[in-house]
Amino acid sequence: MKQMEVTIMGQSYLLGCPEGGEATLSRAVSQVDREMSAIRDAGKVKARERIAVLAALNLAYQLADGPAATTPARADENQTAPELEALIRRLDEALGHDGQLL
Repeated sequence: MKQMEVTIMGQSYLLGCPEGGEATLSRAVSQVDREMSAIRDAGKVKARERIAVLAALNLAYQLADGPAATTPARADENQTAPELEALIRRLDEALGHDGQLL
């Protein structure tokens, strides 16, 4: 498994990534970064941990809601919900292993 350094809300993370999965992981990281930044920029939530939880809930809701929640960025990914769920689980595991959520 390859390692890939990514940045979410200005903080760097080293994530495991299967060979050939770099573009998919980059899209997922961009989506998480956009969601978290939007919550932070709204100004109502300051704690990074709470921002991360709210972003995760928003993204999980979009995923569970199915095609009705598809955004232009997600429409081009050609991934099924189980593949996205597996990617989110891998990201959660990787972020959880460093002892800090964010």
